[in-house]
Amino acid sequence: MTETDSAPAFDRRMLEALICPQSQTTLSYDAERQELVSKAAGLAFPIRNGIPVMLVDEARVLD
Repeated sequence: MTETDSAPAFDRRMLEALICPQSQTTLSYDAERQELVSKAAGLAFPIRNGIPVMLVDEARVLD
């Protein structure tokens, strides 16, 4: 696999600086789904090309 075949990795240290834009609480990282999860808000924010998309409109509602 070449460098262009894989998406950039998410820097887990970024979690320390990010909070949920809706609940203002901390996030957890779901590596399998490539999402940042806010249990308080019931939302999962996607990580695209190594960059978290912290928009409520782009978040997936948790089951």
